Amino acid sequence: MFCQMLIRSSLCALMASAAWAPAMAQEAPADGVEDIVVTAQKREESLQDTPISIAAFTARDLESKQITGLVDLRANVPNLQLTPHPNSAATTQIFMRGVGLSDDQITQDGGVAVYMDGVYVARSQGQALEVAELERVEVLRGPQGTLYGRNATGGAINFITRKPDLGSFGFKGQVTLGNYDNRRFKGSVNVPIGDRLAARLSYANIQQDGFIRNPGTGVKRWGDKDRWAMRADVLWEATDAISLRYSYDRSQIDDTPVYVALSPFHPLTVPRPKEGSPAVRDLLPNDVTSQGHSLIAEWEASDALTVRSITGYRKLDNFQNQDYLTGALGPFPLQKNQSRARQDQWSEELQLVGDALDGGLEYVAGFYYFSESGSNFSNSYSPPTLTRSFTRATIDNESYALFGQATFTPEWLDRKLHLTVGARQSWDQRAATLTRQTQVNDGPITPIPGVGDGDRKFKDFSPSFVIAYDAAEGVNVYAKAVKGYKSGGYNIRASSITRFDDGFGSETLWSYEAGLKGQFLDNRLRLNIAGFVSKYKDIQINVQSDPTNVRITDVLNAGKATVKGIEADITLQPVRALRVTVNYGYLDAKYDEIINAAGDDISDIYRFTNAPRHTLAADLRYDLPPLPIGMLSANVNYTMQSDKFTNATIDNGKYIVGDYGLLNARLTLSDIPGVKGARIGLWGRNLTDKEYYVMQFNIGRPGALFGEPRTYGVDLSFEF
Repeated sequence: MFCQMLIRSSLCALMASAAWAPAMAQEAPADGVEDIVVTAQKREESLQDTPISIAAFTARDLESKQITGLVDLRANVPNLQLTPHPNSAATTQIFMRGVGLSDDQITQDGGVAVYMDGVYVARSQGQALEVAELERVEVLRGPQGTLYGRNATGGAINFITRKPDLGSFGFKGQVTLGNYDNRRFKGSVNVPIGDRLAARLSYANIQQDGFIRNPGTGVKRWGDKDRWAMRADVLWEATDAISLRYSYDRSQIDDTPVYVALSPFHPLTVPRPKEGSPAVRDLLPNDVTSQGHSLIAEWEASDALTVRSITGYRKLDNFQNQDYLTGALGPFPLQKNQSRARQDQWSEELQLVGDALDGGLEYVAGFYYFSESGSNFSNSYSPPTLTRSFTRATIDNESYALFGQATFTPEWLDRKLHLTVGARQSWDQRAATLTRQTQVNDGPITPIPGVGDGDRKFKDFSPSFVIAYDAAEGVNVYAKAVKGYKSGGYNIRASSITRFDDGFGSETLWSYEAGLKGQFLDNRLRLNIAGFVSKYKDIQINVQSDPTNVRITDVLNAGKATVKGIEADITLQPVRALRVTVNYGYLDAKYDEIINAAGDDISDIYRFTNAPRHTLAADLRYDLPPLPIGMLSANVNYTMQSDKFTNATIDNGKYIVGDYGLLNARLTLSDIPGVKGARIGLWGRNLTDKEYYVMQFNIGRPGALFGEPRTYGVDLSFEF
């Protein structure tokens, strides 16, 4: 079915291209497809000149696609998978090119690095945060070991917020109303303070009812959204060469737990429910606070050298709870979990960004320091015996790195050849403790013998090599080899204290990529395509040690794998009013070897999770001719993906999310006569009301999380 949809979409695109050809010759604007400036390599440069498979979203893209945070990127970037963790919708599982982390332990790190204005956000908990005002989002696919360091084996996601504007007062506000009592407000004000100082204050409030009622006690619905976010940003240009930017952001997430439905194995499914079980008792909302400070200082030491310092402090307080399958198998939950995680982190990055040899040499060099401490307390029980398990874990981590990258463009060959060499040396120290207790039927809380106390050091050298060539005007080809590294850690769910103390080692990945970035048809067509092969080794594999208890797993560096894929981003703008974008990802991820504790190769029962073979995002934007009521712009986008595994092993059932496609649309009215700066937008998401899973997982029984049904609403925006 998926292949049929893909073929139909391709035929439609070819027919449409043929139909547009005459118009392209007569009406196309001289500038063609909009150029996008990115900072993926720590300096401002065109997207087309950056030898990375990258998806970038401009401010207009963010508005039309309603992207205000990490989870909104779901389905918009092929080969990127974002799914809520079954324990908490505020914890996001991030996978890119098949690389990621499915667990939510505070002692483990993900494989895709998330950055906010250059500050690394270490914990996956709380990453469903909203950002009050974004200027751009950059998604860097593939290992980014040189410039982004450890834990970027899958890639990196950069959120870039809008800077304060010097010398001008400005206000921007948006009110959204929609079904399921959707109420959203976003507002920001820019205040100039003299000629060299300005401040921007932003606020967002998001309220939306969940689509599954809770007839039991506690909160009224599963899946309610209750969030707010604020940001204060101050920019001081002390001199023409020195600037300081301080910002503080805070996000609060009080969503209610997502509903888990008892579900059969693929290809069977259950209908999306409208309510849960009346046997549910005392269902509580989550309580997540994520906040951070950052200070960015820049000194333009000369026309050829910029010195930049990025200092960041972030703090997380994450309470989550989940009720699993109450009423599905009896009057009691199959399992009930609660946990509270707290974390603090400091980071400092010093960069030297410059050029020499009359522009023939561009370089980035720097030093990076990161430290974090945190704790996690959790309790879970499985009625009716009310055997409770209590777990307390702490972490204390430090990381140092030196990095550098240089691009040499020799004069011969008319400066068409670009040779890049980069390297990063990392040192990591990770320490963790673990204590466990148990309680039976409200009896005494009894310590489980043994206290976990682990302390390990890791180091890594990650080089990168890129050769790029300007094959023609507006056409660049490149080939690269780059290493990615993810540090080791500790496993709270280990089968024994000894297993916890031993921890697990780091994993590495070598990626070999070749790509083309081109502008064709007088800049009306942009084609960016990349193919890659990644060799993955010492993979941190979760092995279920006790078949009767899904909470007991061991992490082994037992795996080798090969990941192959293609990413194609196509933008066609035949006339100024029309833009068509098609983004496609293909992924073939397979384990080559997994050695268990007995020395046997068990790779035949393992599958890569969150790695669908096909993903597609198609977007059409059309600006209608001026009307008496203003300017109308229409946007339609369709996203789809093929089947994906959501459980690494297939010997205990097929945990698979089937293929699905979602249709979204938006109609915006702007330039309204007599109402300067006002816009009205009508939008709808999942217009066909598709019923689909976003997750299916093993909780002793197969459980599934449903995607949102059809939603629609209206936006009213003002800007001056």
